[in-house]
Amino acid sequence: MRPEPPPTDAPTWKTAWDAALYGPDGFFRRESPAAHFRTSVHTSNRFAEAVVRLVRDAGLDTVVDIGAGRGELLAAVHALAPDLELLGVEVARRPAGLPDAVAWTTALPESVDGLMIANEWLDNIPCHVVEMAPSGRAHVVHVDPRTGEESLGRPLDHDSVPASLAAWCERWWPLSPAAPGTRAEVGTTRDAAWADVVRRVTRGLAVAVDYGHTRDTRPPLGSLRSYRDGREAQVLPDGSRDVTAHVAVDAVADLVGATVLPQREALRALGVSGARPDLATATEDPAGYVRALSRAGEAAELTAAGGLGDFSWIVTAVGDVAAPFTG
Repeated sequence: MRPEPPPTDAPTWKTAWDAALYGPDGFFRRESPAAHFRTSVHTSNRFAEAVVRLVRDAGLDTVVDIGAGRGELLAAVHALAPDLELLGVEVARRPAGLPDAVAWTTALPESVDGLMIANEWLDNIPCHVVEMAPSGRAHVVHVDPRTGEESLGRPLDHDSVPASLAAWCERWWPLSPAAPGTRAEVGTTRDAAWADVVRRVTRGLAVAVDYGHTRDTRPPLGSLRSYRDGREAQVLPDGSRDVTAHVAVDAVADLVGATVLPQREALRALGVSGARPDLATATEDPAGYVRALSRAGEAAELTAAGGLGDFSWIVTAVGDVAAPFTG
């Protein structure tokens, strides 16, 4: 808990975060995400299999991967279903070695008839951070990008602060004046980013897959994290590392009328099961048993409680399509 300081020259967390990840020399323009953290996409091809099953069941033929990294998901999908039309959206240039059939762009397409999927993209959308001061007023938090030192800026109810921030906090992440030091990551930018994705789907599905929380499970001190070289590191918006925060999934879903379910339920509905194969088959087909056991282990990791299985799928169906879990 800090005393309220005088006005600061340091940028807001949102400004510093945006420059660190997406500026001219930003982290995601230079770095391969897989070199720093592991997602469901990198766990195994079982995730790509689920995406193909989702597209087939919905009667679609296009997949747009938002925040496509180095195209790992799309390359795996192409290997499984070469007839699908595939597009990666990423701020980085097209990666070397990506199949020619996979298209690449730095901007979202204006309209899509198909599946738009974003795996761990919303958590990297920069947002404002606010903190309750001893005075009982919430303030916007600023940060020095070089040192990570934070300071409190304008109060949330100041005329110069967009009223939308206070309104969002009041509805989705209220802070108690009696709890100085508690924080919120204001999800207005994430809500708007996903609403922009959904509006581009003329017919199909929009699916955001991410770690997050709901109003009943908000972390009292926020959830800002940084990852570098496969390890958690000091949270620092200097461009040398990832900066991420959990997503207020209920707020995102409310704005676009989405269904929210845990990844374990979504993947099981798409045929990804961690059930071990019958031991009796080990004698009849040893090699097949080993393959089935490996696939079961991969599925178990993707659906594990306390891990990737707890991720949220935020699913919106547009037009005459439906996912297995949207009815």
